Amino acid sequence: MSNLTSTNTVDASEVAKFEAMAEEWWDPKGKFKPLHMLNPLRLEYIVGQIATQFNRDLKSEKPFEGLRLLDIGCGGGLLSEPMAYLGAEVVGADAAPKNIFVAQVHAKQSGLTIDYRKTMAEALVEKGELFDVILNMEVIEHVASPQALLNACEALLNKGGLMLCSTINRNPKSYLVAIIGAERVMRWLPARTHQWSKFIRPSELIELFNVARLELIDKRGFVFNPLLWRWSLSTSDLSVNYVMAVTKPK
Repeated sequence: MSNLTSTNTVDASEVAKFEAMAEEWWDPKGKFKPLHMLNPLRLEYIVGQIATQFNRDLKSEKPFEGLRLLDIGCGGGLLSEPMAYLGAEVVGADAAPKNIFVAQVHAKQSGLTIDYRKTMAEALVEKGELFDVILNMEVIEHVASPQALLNACEALLNKGGLMLCSTINRNPKSYLVAIIGAERVMRWLPARTHQWSKFIRPSELIELFNVARLELIDKRGFVFNPLLWRWSLSTSDLSVNYVMAVTKPK
């Protein structure tokens, strides 16, 4: 049984920030440049976890065919589109209308059929929607109630389903890297894109999963090397950006 509460997870101020940047989602040199730099590594991890969980052969033409996938907080569709290319039936959900419009236009240009909706997780629960996979990437640090979001995601997952959840650790290093470095020095992101106080420590995220009755199966850090100017996965360094994979018990 789900732990879903009636809490509305949408934070209006956070939605407004991303709406203001909506037209730049697909510009690799624009305000989402850091996301474009990280995206290949995110996709590598996501694809590998889904293939392992559902025993899929990535050499096949449409390895994710038959899987229903929810990309919550989909933005302009940077993750939704690759999942559709791999054969998944994709629902992209975002609270910002401009994001949905941009995603719809880009999907049409790409010749992809993706069900983009201006909605939130709780509304999907009320409709009785169910998914095999949920992508919850760089979203949880922007919502009003992280626990309510995860409870809703648990209710949306089929038994044996998989959720990938990434966020940013809360410590002095993450403040220097994600706030001072990315926003103020490098100006990769507009000022105040993130609130350090809303970052979530790995131990806190695991506890949120426990409350939502989701089982942790993997955790990795996304580590940026400024000398090589590239991202890599780490099994031990979760000090700034990190991702966790959880399942809903059968």
